[in-house]
Amino acid sequence: MSSTISRTRLVIAAATAGMVVLSGCSSSDSTDTASAASCEPAKGKVTLQYWNTVNGMDKVVDLWNKEHPDIQVESKNISNDQYGAIGNALKAGKAPDLAQVGYDQLPTLRTQDAFVDASACKTAADAKSKFVPWTWSQASFNDSGVFALPQDTGPMALYVRTDIFKKYDVPIPTTWDEYADAAEKLHEADPKLSITFFDPNNAEWFNGLLWQNNATMYSYSDDKWHVTVESDKSKQVADYWQKLIDDKLVRTDIANGSTQMFAAYQNDQMATQVGAAWGYSGIRDNLPDQAGKWSIVPLPTWGENGNSGDWGGSTVAFMKGGKHLYEAAEFNTWLNTDPEALAMANELGGLYPASHDGLKLPALSKGVPYYNNEKIFDVFAESSNKVDTDFAWGPTQKTVNLALQDAMAKAAAGDGTLTDALAAAQSAALKSMKDLAIPATAGK
Repeated sequence: MSSTISRTRLVIAAATAGMVVLSGCSSSDSTDTASAASCEPAKGKVTLQYWNTVNGMDKVVDLWNKEHPDIQVESKNISNDQYGAIGNALKAGKAPDLAQVGYDQLPTLRTQDAFVDASACKTAADAKSKFVPWTWSQASFNDSGVFALPQDTGPMALYVRTDIFKKYDVPIPTTWDEYADAAEKLHEADPKLSITFFDPNNAEWFNGLLWQNNATMYSYSDDKWHVTVESDKSKQVADYWQKLIDDKLVRTDIANGSTQMFAAYQNDQMATQVGAAWGYSGIRDNLPDQAGKWSIVPLPTWGENGNSGDWGGSTVAFMKGGKHLYEAAEFNTWLNTDPEALAMANELGGLYPASHDGLKLPALSKGVPYYNNEKIFDVFAESSNKVDTDFAWGPTQKTVNLALQDAMAKAAAGDGTLTDALAAAQSAALKSMKDLAIPATAGK
């Protein structure tokens, strides 16, 4: 089965479930049955608000503003508190016209009636064919409307300090068993050296590791959600990382993307990063003097399971309350389909495009100087093709992620285990759905 067909199947299931969920917790069902919002051009100059978390996006916006004097866009970076900022703005009735929203958070925000349907805007509706099908299905909830346009995806891979592995004559691992062996050998060779870090406050990253192991967290059948956050597959991942933590082979005091993380790499205290496609520019830009020392290789696998995982990836959503839907659709479509805009977003912010044209960017087929002129995006393309497409997000994912992070932080501090964290996340999923009158049961 091709990746396109199976990815589409994944999202049809998840999106259909999402629509049922919304009808179950909303007396008006307005999100599902209301017609698309009016899409008429404004009379005169318009200024749009676009909130995002992408480095360099202001420069991409500048390019648009120079060419479109009557539709100006103000870019605001909300990376410090992305969903807190969006949630507070929605409550205050002051949401921006457009906001960056991760695929995993779309169902949660939809239950809060956060989006407006832009399918009446021809430019946005006609963009469907320009995107990888599974990303469009998630953004449109299986074509029930145009609530967001896909922006990027996050296929995972292993970032490797090849010079460190060479120095200590340790083979670059291809399986998770080999990765654990490498962690022990590197730490034995240099007690100050850890193979990587485990960020207990990053549920999205951990979810990507579960995803790789076919640890399906949710499914939908018989008019209800089946929650399997603490499945045996999930426990296998949790137990693996718990042992690395217990053996002090990975650090737990570092947050992804933090100053402390880059300092540890700068000081040769960590040898790898389990990362995603969008992270390549962070290493490059923050560790310039390590050019030529880094490579990107496929994520270690679970035995014969050659799957990969996805961490992150986002859409640009049409937020409810925006006053200029036509103009927002014009900018949003340009932002995520125009080759020049996509090239800038990739170069400056590391975005791995969700559009067909974006994946054909010349920059994605060339060697990257920082990484030994290796064709690193071939690795991410291979990773993307190996993502388990049966994985789906639940309608209360934000609540579940918070519960998971809280329990993982306790486990990292010695209070409980990562398996306990899965149990806490499972309970949070069931309770949060019950609180919203969403039919759900613990699955196997």
